[in-house]
Order: sequence, then C-alpha cells, then structure tokens
Amino acid sequence: MSVASSVPVGSSVFFSLALFAICILVLLLLRRFLTLRATPAYLSVPVFLALALPASVVLLVPIDLASSSRDDDTGPKAIWLPDRVVLVSWRIAYWLIFVLTWAILPLLGEYIDSGYREPKGRLLYSIRSNARYQLIVLCCATVGLVYVSIQNGFDFTSIKGLVMALAYVWGLVLAIYLMGHGLVSIPRTLFRNANVSGRLRRIQAHAPRVHDRLMDAVNDLEVLESQVAQLQSRKTGTARDFQEWIEELPEGSSPSEPRAAFHEAADRSATVPAVITERYLANLTRRLQRARHQKARFMDEWDRLVVSAADVQAIINSSASAKLEFAEFPRRSSILSGVTILTPYLRYHLYVHVIPNFRLLLGALCSAASVCIIWSELFKSLLPRLSVVSLMVTHNRQDPKPVGFWGQVTASAWLLYMCSAALVGVSDAKVWGNRALVRRNTYGESACWYAGLVARLTVPIAYNFLTLLPENTRRHTTFYLFLGRLIDLTPLGKGFDYFFPVFILLPVCATLFNFYGRVKNICGLGLAEEETEDLENNPSGYGVGGWREGRELIDRELSGIGSLALSTRGGRSHWQPNRSEGLSRAFSSASASSRAAPADGSRSSRTARGPMSAAINEEDEDEENFFQAFAHRVKNTWDTTSTPQWLQGEPFRLPRWMTGNENGSSNGNGVTTGLLSGRPNNGNVRL
Repeated sequence: MSVASSVPVGSSVFFSLALFAICILVLLLLRRFLTLRATPAYLSVPVFLALALPASVVLLVPIDLASSSRDDDTGPKAIWLPDRVVLVSWRIAYWLIFVLTWAILPLLGEYIDSGYREPKGRLLYSIRSNARYQLIVLCCATVGLVYVSIQNGFDFTSIKGLVMALAYVWGLVLAIYLMGHGLVSIPRTLFRNANVSGRLRRIQAHAPRVHDRLMDAVNDLEVLESQVAQLQSRKTGTARDFQEWIEELPEGSSPSEPRAAFHEAADRSATVPAVITERYLANLTRRLQRARHQKARFMDEWDRLVVSAADVQAIINSSASAKLEFAEFPRRSSILSGVTILTPYLRYHLYVHVIPNFRLLLGALCSAASVCIIWSELFKSLLPRLSVVSLMVTHNRQDPKPVGFWGQVTASAWLLYMCSAALVGVSDAKVWGNRALVRRNTYGESACWYAGLVARLTVPIAYNFLTLLPENTRRHTTFYLFLGRLIDLTPLGKGFDYFFPVFILLPVCATLFNFYGRVKNICGLGLAEEETEDLENNPSGYGVGGWREGRELIDRELSGIGSLALSTRGGRSHWQPNRSEGLSRAFSSASASSRAAPADGSRSSRTARGPMSAAINEEDEDEENFFQAFAHRVKNTWDTTSTPQWLQGEPFRLPRWMTGNENGSSNGNGVTTGLLSGRPNNGNVRL
C-alpha cells in the first residue's frame, strides 16, 4: 500500500478538533452578542451555521492546497484529506452558505422584524418584503440564463455555472470594496491608538455624536411608549378586539422617571387612529422593537465610550506617579484592564510602554501585509511572478512544489487577514442603516443580516485568494474543480476575477485620503470616520460638537450629574459612577481642567447645546495659533473683569466725625450728635 493511499489518521483528528474549536468559538461569539437562553432555536441555529461554515472555509482552503499538491512518492508533508472528503466538505459548505445567504436569513430577518403576533402574518410579511429583492435577482438570472442557453446550450451544468457566477460576482464586488477599506483602516487604527493622548481626543470628539443619538433614541422610544399608553387607556371600539396584543406591547419597556414637560409634548404628538387594525398594531410593534434596540445600542456604545475615556485618562494621569490603577467599572475597555495579578507599577509600564510599542509593531506588520495584498492583486494578471502572496505560500513560481505545513500556515494567515479586513470594512462603513451588534442585546434582524453578510463575503474572498497563487497549483485544487471551473464557464465569470480586483485601489485611496469625509461635507453623507474628519476640521474643539464638549459630557457622566444618569438608565443593569478614591485619583487632573456644569443641565437634541466655556488649559493653548490665543485672552479678560466699587451704586457714606459711629452709617440723630461731639443714647443729647 502506498503512502498516499493510507488513511490520514493524524490529519483527520486535527480536522475534527479544528472544527470543534471553531464551533466553540462561534458559540462564545454568539453568547457575546445574543442571550442564548432567550433566543429561539429558529434564530440561533441559522446564525450559528452562517458563522461556523465561513470559518471552516478558512480551514478548508489550506487543507485543499496540500491535498491536491501532495507527492505520491515522498508522501504528504502537511495536513491533508482524501479528495472525496474535501469535495464533500466543499459541497456542504458552499450550498449551505448559498441557501442561508440568499433565502433563509433574509426571510428570517424580516420574519423577526415583522411585528405581527401570529406566525402566518409574520411569514406573509417576510415574503412580501423580500419579494422585490428576489424579483430583481430572478430577472437578472432569467436574462443570464437566456444568454448562456444561446451560447452553450440549455443544460444543467450551464444553469449551475450561471447561478454560481452571479452569486460570486455580487459577493466579489462587495468584498473588494470592504476589504480595500479594511486594509487601510486596520494599520491606521493601530498607529493612532498607540498615541494615548490622541486616542483620548478622538473618544472625546466622538462623544457628542453618540450622546445626541442616544438622546434622540430615548425621545423616540418615549413617544412610542406614550402612544402605547393611549392605546391601553382605550377600552371600547376596535381596541377591544386586540386587547391582549395591546397589553403585551409594554413588555420589555424600562420604567423611567417621568418628565412632565416632555410627556405633555409626546401626548400631543402621539396620535392614535380611531379604528385600530392589525396592520397598524404590527407597524407600531415593529417601530417599538426597533426603538428599544436602538436605545440599547446607543446606551451600550455610550457606556463603552465613557469607560474607555476613564481608562485612557487614568493611563495619562499615571505618568506623574508611575502607578496605574483603573476605576472600578463592571465593563472594562480591554481584557488586561481587569487583571488583578499586576501591581500598579507593572500595570503602568504595560499600558504606557509595552502595549503602545506592540501596537506600533503590529501596525507596521499589518501595513506590510496590506501592501503585499494590494501588490499581488494588481500584478497577478500582468506579472504573476511578482505576486508576494504566491511566493510566500508556494516558494517557487516556475515549478510549484507540494504545499507543506508552513505553506498552509502562511495561506491561513493571509486568508484570515483578508477576511478580517473585509469585516472591519463592514463595521466602519456607515451605509447599513440602523443595524448594529450590541453586547447581549443584538436585535434579531441585525444578527441575521450580519451573519448573512459574513457568509456572503467568505467564499468570494477564498476564491480570490486562490487566484493569487500559481495557475498549476490553483487548477489542481478541489475548490477550483468545484467552483472555479463553473465560474470560468460563463463570460460573466471568466476573467472577471483577474481584472476587477484592480479596482481595489478605489476604496484604498478613498480611505487613505479621507474621501468619505469630503463627500460628507459636500453631500451631507457620513460614510466612515466622521470623528476623524471633525478633528481635522476643528482641531481646537470649540463650537457645537467639538471634543471640548465631549470632554465635558464625559466628565459630567462620570461625576453622576450627566443627563444620562437620570431616567434613561432605569430598568436595566448598569454601572453607576463611583466617587471612590480610585475614580477621583484617575480623574484628578481631568476634573481640575473641566468646567463646572449645572446638575439639571441636559441636552435633549442637537439644538439644545449650551455655550461652551472659554477656559483654556496649557495643553489647549499649544494647539492654537497666535490670533486665536490673543482673541481668547481678550475675551477672557473682558468676561472676568469686575465692576469698580465706586460704580456699583453703593450709598454715599458720611465721615466718621459726622456720624459718630464705627462703621460710618448715618441715622436720624447722627448729624446732630456729631456736631455736638456727643454720642446717640436712646434719643437723648449729652452736653
């Protein structure tokens, strides 16, 4: 029996353990963003599969490379599986991902977001909502089917190739855009976070926007809850037919302190129709669910922002004493911040010296990796010998040797970095509406949408990675025989992967030169990195929405007098600002430089911001030019100048020899007694 035909026991055990580890990691990821016990199985199982299957693709590609390129004489020198096992694995992974992304997850997301009580109403709403999108896809597929049938004949292989090519082209367009953005965003974020003071400034610049969105979400939710209260008070008419549904609407609402002025305005703005219908209640339920999760999203984002600001400020303040102690918050900005093994002195060196230098080193490595990927995408069709990714995986472009173990590790690292860049682009791009991932409280529709997007991007990125390798290595893989051959069968897919990735320069240049910020200024569209653009346009931080206002909001929240410490946190587990010794020590310098604010001041909207104080500390003066500093000093001098005492309107005081008393005040008998050198004594005169 030859070595190649033997059963790969070790590789099979490794593959099984790797799949088990992937499942465990996916479960932990779901536990972070969903409450597994409260999540129904019809939601958790598809989302789990939509995350576990793409992760297994990252594992299958290196195994496929080693299995298809192994030498029968010397035997495999890497982790490999029989060709039949690899083919079955690819079929299961690809077609499950295809069905999940194009049918199950879109229908499931709209099913959860429908607002209806009965499953039949939810299903009909989901089908109607996806009908337009599916109709567009069906029309494109019909046109392509007619073209392919005329050219290649009408057979099952052509139809399957057309379906795969359409799905691949759409996924590749989206993947190239998101990956190009992430290839620049990852190293730049690492470089920026290495500077602690700059990181604090960006957090403060982002705070006003998060605060405004949170207050808007709170106001929108209270308007809807006021409308629900009006529905509950109606006991006659058509409302009696939906009484159970109406009684279920307040479930999940958080009790908050009443604000009389706002509720009066909410009662006037909330209108309830005279006739209550099922469609109206479904629409109200849907809006109420979205408003609750939107409030939870911005509350979580605000909590993380405040805790991050507290941690970064504590790191800056520790430079004086060389001891670092974080304030006691249940939610930490990082994992290492909660480690109690470190002493304050070691923690200071870790966060001040080790972690920033590690971020600089990691940022340099990610920059080099991004340049190599962009270089390989540009020259894989023109000068394939210059592909850096190919040289690092196969080591020889002319006569590729079997892919060994370290080639598999290198291929996994490249593929994982490309997928990570695309996922970073998903989180940074601001074109997905109100969808977001919230810790332990993610909306079901958002979970379906993000899981579907992850599954939709992985297969095109995996095949795009294969095109970076030598042609002899790529064409012998099972993945190419299963997918690439059918993609090249149609004119739509043939050559598309070789020429279209050149357009990766568009998102790369747009992110590198902040094209998104310029589009925002021209068209009013915020696509990505809004806080960075605000810092560049307003480095001094004065005015509405500047970083000075964000610093004031964070300081007020930490001191317990912010508007978000009142009624917006009722009914949920949250941290309360602690005025302990650790918090006061962490914010000793920040409190000294912050302005005093009234305890009842709050911003209910973007137009409710008060004027910022003109007090400037030494750090702020270094960022101003001569004219700004001179104007601010003149304004401060004029505002702080007190009126002279002789202009304050005080009554004229007589001399002491005329009044006869100590303080110079006059009375009815003061003048007479002063002239006679006497003292007033019960109205009598002393001679």
